[in-house]
Amino acid sequence: MVTIYAASWVLPAVSAPIADGAIAIEGSKIKSVGYRTSVVQKHPEANLKTFNNCAIIPGLVNAHSHLELTAMRGYLEKEETDFFAWLRKLTIARLERMTADDIHVSAIWGACEALRAGVTCVADASDVAVMSGRAIKEVGLRGTVFQESFGPDPHLVNENFEKLKTKIAELRELESDLLRVGVSPHSPYTVCGEQLELIADYAQTESLPLMMHAAESSAEEALIREGCGMFADGLAKRNIEWSTPGISVIQYLQQRRILEAQPLLAHCIRVDENDLETLAETKTKIAHCPKSNAKLGHGRAPFAAFLKQNIDVGLGSDSVASNNTCDILEEARFAALLGRMDAPISADQVFSAATIGGARCLKLGGSVGQLSEGAAADFAVLSLEGVHQLPIYDPVVATIFSSSGRDAVMTVVAGKEVFRDGLIRNVDEERLRARMEEIRAKLDN
Repeated sequence: MVTIYAASWVLPAVSAPIADGAIAIEGSKIKSVGYRTSVVQKHPEANLKTFNNCAIIPGLVNAHSHLELTAMRGYLEKEETDFFAWLRKLTIARLERMTADDIHVSAIWGACEALRAGVTCVADASDVAVMSGRAIKEVGLRGTVFQESFGPDPHLVNENFEKLKTKIAELRELESDLLRVGVSPHSPYTVCGEQLELIADYAQTESLPLMMHAAESSAEEALIREGCGMFADGLAKRNIEWSTPGISVIQYLQQRRILEAQPLLAHCIRVDENDLETLAETKTKIAHCPKSNAKLGHGRAPFAAFLKQNIDVGLGSDSVASNNTCDILEEARFAALLGRMDAPISADQVFSAATIGGARCLKLGGSVGQLSEGAAADFAVLSLEGVHQLPIYDPVVATIFSSSGRDAVMTVVAGKEVFRDGLIRNVDEERLRARMEEIRAKLDN
């Protein structure tokens, strides 16, 4: 059965906006895209659903999230001026104060927030990835779940690597058409060089996508370039050996074979011209997280330079512990405004990053993040009738600079309406709301 969704605008992302447009859906795929009259003529027996004063946009792609940390929204505000303290409090809360069910509920709540904001696909990094994977499946999102690996001590490399492989084996039981599994050595300051190399080789051998936090902070740069700073002091206090590479973070990851896996790197704030050339040459992808970068005081990544180098760039919310909202349209606006401090950035460029770019980061280009014949039927319907949006001269400009995820009225993943009429179809949000309050009370004691 074919269903036609028609709206005042259709924004395919791979072509110009279509006024009075429509898309035809059959099963989990898009059959046709075009003017409403044309699409209806092609499918005269189709069920027609019309959304006036709205735009149909490709499902937004969150290229870097931590759904399991949703319960920590606002929990770490006092520590945000001290990144080491922020990380320590986060880690203690996750490992010592949250149960497995707490983490599961937190991840589901985050997945619901994503769907409500028009996000259809996430790249989620998780220490307890099986819980995030289950959450993504339960709400009906598409995504890649990256199992994190930690281990700064070179004496524990083999033990940590075996733990990772065990977790990946468990996680792979959740794989489906919508859910893929990846691996994530957490960062250069939490995973030693030998472990990075093992994981890089493992990812390529097992065809696992690889994600990593990289070049995010001054403390990270000080550790890699000079062997000093808060991370170096932390390692010394734990009697963990550290040999300073004396090069940039990106060149260090090249040295340790991470870039051979064509990874997705989150942040990449502290990069120079040589690093940019290396990222482009190795076909490394970047998850740009402007709001989190700014909120933690790390600085701003050179978004315009990424685009100039033709590096695949998507937009990420990071965790709401460092952002407070999972809203990729808001992230796009921040990316444009901050990026314009370096070079002109258009609404079309950031709209592309929020959709096509994110899909390419997850190696889903051509299927996700665009409205085209044969692509996945992942899309959102965005209301364009708010006081904050009118008048509209250009629907892409209105989407990026006047709209937010709160304007989404429907989200469809693989042809299924998972959010509509103010409701997430697959979960009991009232029960989840009550559980989130219980978790908040626990963490707040």
